[in-house]
Amino acid sequence: MSEGKGQTMWGGRFATTPSDIMNEINASLDIDRRMAEEDVAGSRAHADMLAEMGILSAEDNEAIQKGLDLVTGELRAGTFPFRKELEDIHMNVEARLKELIGEPAGRLHTARSRNDQVVTDFRLWTRRALDETSHLVTGLQAALVRRAGEHVATVMPGFTHLQTAQPVTLGHHLLAYTEMLERDRTRILDCAVRLNECPLGAAALAGTGFPIDRDMTAEALGFARPMANSLDAVGSRDFALEALACLSIAATHLSRLAEEIVLWTSPQFAFARLLDEWSTGSSIMPQKRNPDAAELIRAKASLITGLYASLQGAVKALPLAYAKDLQDDKRLTFEAFDTFDLCVRAMTGMIGTIRFHPETMRAAAAKGFSTATDLADWLVRELGLPFREAHHVTGRIVALAEEKGVDLAGLTLLDMQTVHAAITADVFNVLTVEASASSRTSYGGTSPVRVAEQVAQWTQRLRLE
Repeated sequence: MSEGKGQTMWGGRFATTPSDIMNEINASLDIDRRMAEEDVAGSRAHADMLAEMGILSAEDNEAIQKGLDLVTGELRAGTFPFRKELEDIHMNVEARLKELIGEPAGRLHTARSRNDQVVTDFRLWTRRALDETSHLVTGLQAALVRRAGEHVATVMPGFTHLQTAQPVTLGHHLLAYTEMLERDRTRILDCAVRLNECPLGAAALAGTGFPIDRDMTAEALGFARPMANSLDAVGSRDFALEALACLSIAATHLSRLAEEIVLWTSPQFAFARLLDEWSTGSSIMPQKRNPDAAELIRAKASLITGLYASLQGAVKALPLAYAKDLQDDKRLTFEAFDTFDLCVRAMTGMIGTIRFHPETMRAAAAKGFSTATDLADWLVRELGLPFREAHHVTGRIVALAEEKGVDLAGLTLLDMQTVHAAITADVFNVLTVEASASSRTSYGGTSPVRVAEQVAQWTQRLRLE
């Protein structure tokens, strides 16, 4: 038979060519061409190893390496002749190599299957993507720390249940996301450590009878070691699942911060204003300033979680070793990384340029009896009341203030003494929002002293100076 579409590399077993629809559903070139340079790197390492072990002649290896140089040049110049009928990037590279150097190219696939070739490329790509993503997360952390340093003492309301709870500082609030992102960053780096094992040499599923040196190829590609089980090597995608799980958790944190930006920039809060670069308008309402970048991050966080769930669904019922279901793993993973990276860049831009309104924040912090806990603590500290009794007394004072339409500091001393006669004028020293925030000096607290310390530590850790 003649070589038909999609059968250049594997058509010997078949009497007819695949249908056009089969070619369409089977082709992955539009997706996996992103791994072209990883594929070349894997082929270089494999050829060198074959030559070192005497499986490939030095002359053939030299021809292959020079041919791969030409392929790399074409890829980087944008002149590589991609052919969709060759299914994927791996067959495209091999076919192009054959066009460039002839017969030696046909020996490159000795002791190698597309199964171990593909997953090796995929691990290389994911490892690089995780490293790049960790740097983007660090960039967002840096933006948060810089803004926290500007607002060490800026008082704002802290919320629970989205109800005013206690005064906090804006710097403290921003550093909370810095901490979340640090856990995200370290999860990403931990994932990169676990995936850093080399599948190359596992062949189709059972290993190979050729006397290969898998340690040599693993070292050449920067892996810590070869994978110890050939079935596991070609049939497992938990490294990609873990990567997407890490992205999903991190995207959830981005979404929470995005939600706060949406709230803060609304007229009802008016805590901040996004620059025009991160806002859009309305086609009918000329007054509108929509925080679309933040809203899109909220939506895209769900997309990333959905991509993780899709990959998990694809692999959860697959028997060992390889199945074609795994072809979609790259599409899902690439899209998740692309989406997450875009979200991080957008959030970094917003955080770096958002204009905060400290006066509005301070006024909001003073509402809702936010210093009630400070009053209860004063009753415990100065009058020796058990906290439960102090809580009850404070609740009655809050009810009195609410009845009179004032905040706690707006009550007179006589008002408070009608609830508890031992209260003195010193109580008013703890009823300002600044005094409340400043009093929270425990480690990890919102006091400007503690926030300044944390900013200094993060500045050093991130090498921002």
